[in-house]
Amino acid sequence: MFSTRPPDPGVTVTEVTLGGVPALLVEPSTTTVGTVLHLHGGGYALGSARSGVALASALAHRAGASAHSLGYRLAPEHPFPAAVEDGLAAYRGLLDAGYAPDRVALTGESSGGGLALAVLLAARDADLPQPAAVVLMSPWVDLTLSGESLRTHEAVDPMNSAAGLAENAARYLDGADPADPAASPLLADLHGLPPLLVQVGAHDVLLDDATRLAARAAAADVDVTLEAVAGAPHVFQNFEGRIDEADRALDAAGRFLAEHLAR
Repeated sequence: MFSTRPPDPGVTVTEVTLGGVPALLVEPSTTTVGTVLHLHGGGYALGSARSGVALASALAHRAGASAHSLGYRLAPEHPFPAAVEDGLAAYRGLLDAGYAPDRVALTGESSGGGLALAVLLAARDADLPQPAAVVLMSPWVDLTLSGESLRTHEAVDPMNSAAGLAENAARYLDGADPADPAASPLLADLHGLPPLLVQVGAHDVLLDDATRLAARAAAADVDVTLEAVAGAPHVFQNFEGRIDEADRALDAAGRFLAEHLAR
């Protein structure tokens, strides 16, 4: 799921590039700490930097940071691992531009949440420093589609279906192994990752992706917080201003980002 809502009032949006990848720089009127690299959702086949601006803006405003909404390449024209390569190039671009890693955070929604985690792992494997923190909203982290909630929650999730996710996974993978940790970071060694906030709705077909990720991260000695919200659907944060649960989740994410970026 992705949003086409405009950014928050008073926010400036500028076209930029990060490591050769197009992005939109989102700057609230008051910025006191670093920047957020936001990765939009859309099943690796839909969405854009523009569709990610609303959530990037909401998070940046609350964190007192700027944000970069990334226009990574999409399937089927650019299948796996193109999105991971673009995410890593953008993160490296922020570091090369002078951002200290402890002044950078990653955020992602749905497939963008899985991509954010894959970018962290790629950065770790490339011996790059980890960012300050990560916020994942309804992350899709298992393209093997083994989560039980894919089947048990279809009747209550108005946003996603198991069949739709299977189509998106096949389109993105283009024959690659779905168990590759770069495609399904739930299956990766998660040691050494920065503090992680995972938010998910209890009516989300990807509920099990989120809960299993939190458990595996904790087992790998990662500082992880899981927030599961009763009655909420996939990426419910997109309903900012319309349902209280979205506002509370974004407020919590903003506090989490501000705390870690300001250290």
